[in-house]
Amino acid sequence: MEFYSSRSGCLTRLMLLSIAVMVGAWLLPGIEVESFWAVFWTAIVISLLNNIIRPVLIVITLPVTAVTLGLFLFVINAVIILMASAMVSGFHVDSFGSALLFSLVLMGVNYLLELPNKYINRKPLEQQQQPPHDDDTDDEGFTPYEEIKD
Repeated sequence: MEFYSSRSGCLTRLMLLSIAVMVGAWLLPGIEVESFWAVFWTAIVISLLNNIIRPVLIVITLPVTAVTLGLFLFVINAVIILMASAMVSGFHVDSFGSALLFSLVLMGVNYLLELPNKYINRKPLEQQQQPPHDDDTDDEGFTPYEEIKD
């Protein structure tokens, strides 16, 4: 079970994305956010665009993405951020380059903020391994150390 899979997990992810937007706006000169509500609405719009528009863009640009070995996905992320900038008043992105850098910052901050989730859901080594069979034989009745002779 994932920590973010519940209804409160959705709000947690929005808050993490909001923090990432604030950090990105603080770090990059080409990104401007006017208020906390602009940050929150930006997080909602980016989340919605990532869930609705991004898969369509990925399918449309699949040949280009394959040729560039996936690097074109950064361009798609920048386009999503430019679309969010056009939709949310109080969130402004100066240029495509700023949007590209902002998407990299969002990716990095989200990765750092989701590290605790990876450790919460990590299984101990004992649970990851398969339990041994009761009779320690395979399907044909041979034990693991028995040789097959012709």
